[in-house]
Amino acid sequence: MTYLQHLEELRRRIIVSIVALVAGCAVSWLFAWDILNILKGPAGNITLHYMKPMEPFLVRFKLTLFGGVLLALPVILFEILAFLSPALKRKERSFTVAVMLMILVFFAAGVTLGYYYIMPVGITWLLDLAGEQMSPVLSASEYVSFAGWFMLAFGIAFETPIFIWMLVALGVLTPEQLRKQWRYAYIVILLFAAIITPDWNPITMMMVAVPMVLLYEISILLARFTVGKRKETANK
Repeated sequence: MTYLQHLEELRRRIIVSIVALVAGCAVSWLFAWDILNILKGPAGNITLHYMKPMEPFLVRFKLTLFGGVLLALPVILFEILAFLSPALKRKERSFTVAVMLMILVFFAAGVTLGYYYIMPVGITWLLDLAGEQMSPVLSASEYVSFAGWFMLAFGIAFETPIFIWMLVALGVLTPEQLRKQWRYAYIVILLFAAIITPDWNPITMMMVAVPMVLLYEISILLARFTVGKRKETANK
């Protein structure tokens, strides 16, 4: 395949991804208020308000983008895989498919954990701080941004094993380095947990940090498995 053919292939893949994103956004626009009801779930029985005339449109626009990206994500990953597949061997192609599926599964697991277990605790704690001194008037736009970015951060955080495994597969890191630097890794995890935790409550932070520590340990196991397989292949 020539250089121009590669560019044409890339252009076609990008167009397909954009079409998938637009289609996902169109569906999300139609069901935006249903998506909002889902996002309100962790906060319980709350009423959202808008402060400016443009805010309902901005809220719906944010919900549309959030839902559109989630719906288009499998197509975008598939297009990336399809673009890279000609340069890969048959075994590597099937292996890449497994990696893409793992990315989706880990992302979904992170979003699910954040939605069902972390956000309810954090939001309840934050609202209870007001006691009887204040009554909440929650901005719909700010709440959508808060919930959307929080779940996105959790989904990305759960990609840690895949990211580390890819660095090991590329030879950038080794299992020995990962094990030797575990203290620094744990500190980074705690800092990241403090940043994405909505209430800075130590209990909530630990609920965020513990799964990430487990994911780090899982990534070391994956790294050792990958290196072992590589050595077996080299010895044959």
